[in-house]
Amino acid sequence: MRLLRQEFRMNVKTMLVWAFCVGGLCLGCLLLYDSLGDSVGEMSDYFAEMGAFSEALGMDRVSIGTLEGYYAVEISLLLSLGSAMYAAILGAGLSAKEEEGKTYEFLNAMPLSRGRIIGEKYGAMAGLLAAFHGICVCLILPGFAWMGSMPKMGSFMTYHLGAFVMCLEIGTICFLLSVLCRKRPIGAAVGIVILFYMMDIMCRVVPALEKAKYITPFYYSNGADIFAGGGEWTSEIGIGILALGAAFWAAYGVYGRKDLM
Repeated sequence: MRLLRQEFRMNVKTMLVWAFCVGGLCLGCLLLYDSLGDSVGEMSDYFAEMGAFSEALGMDRVSIGTLEGYYAVEISLLLSLGSAMYAAILGAGLSAKEEEGKTYEFLNAMPLSRGRIIGEKYGAMAGLLAAFHGICVCLILPGFAWMGSMPKMGSFMTYHLGAFVMCLEIGTICFLLSVLCRKRPIGAAVGIVILFYMMDIMCRVVPALEKAKYITPFYYSNGADIFAGGGEWTSEIGIGILALGAAFWAAYGVYGRKDLM
């Protein structure tokens, strides 16, 4: 477990910066709700009648006229995108940094099998993502308490669990990219996040692209769907977990046979 602890220590400061920035932004937006006053209700009615735009953002299912609805539609989007970006960048750097920095010779000279190396690096990524989401939850819940209106805890925790699985899936896919590349594929990782997010929007408003919901992890972690009472545990999240597992075993297999010379 020494490598896992080392990877965690090396990345914990960056994780804390991301977590406090994303969680702090979500908390700040939550505390701004009162200052919006009656205009929130008017905006909710207006946005609900905007057809495809409303469907894409979930405003046809949840009203931003309530604090919980505001969180489900607006703030959850900030959290999902911010956490997905962090997961992608983290996963993209875990393996490729060794070849980019010419440290793979030292790493592979240690009394560790390649399987254990890849497993401990992946374990560090999962731990960092769990810590990231834990910090965000610890920042957001006091905001609800301060506002005097707590969300439905079942929906709240289901959303954050879905967001964690979404980040783990994206991080694992980018982890596979990291194993395949000799330099950190940061651009490709960010591109994957944007592509998945656009697929989520398009599959909701374009009937011909509805099947894309089985590909994008943003679909099963959509805050508006979950707080509206649907989308908690569907076939989409099962497919996401299968994709996560397939990406990890592909990374495990590729790294085991990779020529590191």
